[in-house]
Amino acid sequence: MRGRQSPRGELVPSVFTRIINGERPGRFVYRDDEVVAFLTIAPINPGHTLVVPRREIDLWTDLPPELTARLFQTAQQVARAIHRAFRPRRVAALVVGLEVPHVHVHLIPFNSEAELRFDRADHFVAPAALDDAARRITAAFADAER
Repeated sequence: MRGRQSPRGELVPSVFTRIINGERPGRFVYRDDEVVAFLTIAPINPGHTLVVPRREIDLWTDLPPELTARLFQTAQQVARAIHRAFRPRRVAALVVGLEVPHVHVHLIPFNSEAELRFDRADHFVAPAALDDAARRITAAFADAER
């Protein structure tokens, strides 16, 4: 299923589809034909990234097996880059999805489990801080490919 219905019955794309299609801004750190990764605008910690299939599906349990595999392979690659860029103790991978009806994996660098709370998200993070995080993760990808 692609999009959700508005009260008038028209299909409305998710905010993630709009970001993927370039209709809304996004700080991308990875893109391929099936999956993208971009920074969330409300990070729990610097480097908090979302890994999203291009195909708009609401529930991760509805993903076809090959797309599930691609999504999590990409999440591993991005998590490794986040780890190189920010040096946390761990990078969490969380599938929550209540806020946007489009499958996405939250990758959150953290040093303590107490940090993994969505009420800690910074809804007022400076754009320059997001740009810096995107630059650091992208550079970590480039370093890994050398």
